[in-house]
Amino acid sequence: MYLTNSNEQWERLFNIAIDALPPMLEGAIFYTIPLSIISFIVGIVLALLTAFARISSVTPLQMIARVYVSAIRGTPLLVQLFIIFYALPAVGVTLDPFPTAVIGFSLNVGAYASEIIRAAIQSIPKGQWEAASSIGMSYRQALFRIILPQATRVSVPPLSNTFISLVKDTSLASLILVTEMFQRAKEVAAATYEVLFVYSLAALLYWIICFILSILQDRMERRLDRYVSTN
Repeated sequence: MYLTNSNEQWERLFNIAIDALPPMLEGAIFYTIPLSIISFIVGIVLALLTAFARISSVTPLQMIARVYVSAIRGTPLLVQLFIIFYALPAVGVTLDPFPTAVIGFSLNVGAYASEIIRAAIQSIPKGQWEAASSIGMSYRQALFRIILPQATRVSVPPLSNTFISLVKDTSLASLILVTEMFQRAKEVAAATYEVLFVYSLAALLYWIICFILSILQDRMERRLDRYVSTN
């Protein structure tokens, strides 16, 4: 009798997994992954602008960049999403869930990645700037032709880690009604009452995605190491 019940339970869990995987994979393909990619791209643009502002000689730009980075890094991401989605309508600004998530995640990535990029730029020896100046390059030419290519190699590993973390953070978008992978998992868990099993399945899918990204990151870093070693 015990073995029969055990077999029935395993069969039930197997059927739940078969039914849960399609909507969860759909949420990953159409929401989680696109949300991560779009937010990361927009965030990197913000990060570059912020990093340039931080290292500029214009004091107002430095102050604006400092306040932005401090505000984003000093407040929880979930609170930021809630402010954009639930609080802004009180002042007449209403956004759909997906654009809200993009804005929230992009601002978050921009603040953290800007410090990575700024540190990478400042890690380049001053002699590089002086050498560029000695051959007649302007500040802008030296920055884009000499400094940024070297800083890119330095910043790729931590920026890759930022992207992997972003993929996991997208699960918070379920709290502002984005039907990404974790939101689909919550729906299946509510319908089947197998909370532990369904959430464990969602965790497994997140781990697989991040594991694949980690492999790609390792390959990218090895290529960059070879490039550096031959120059």
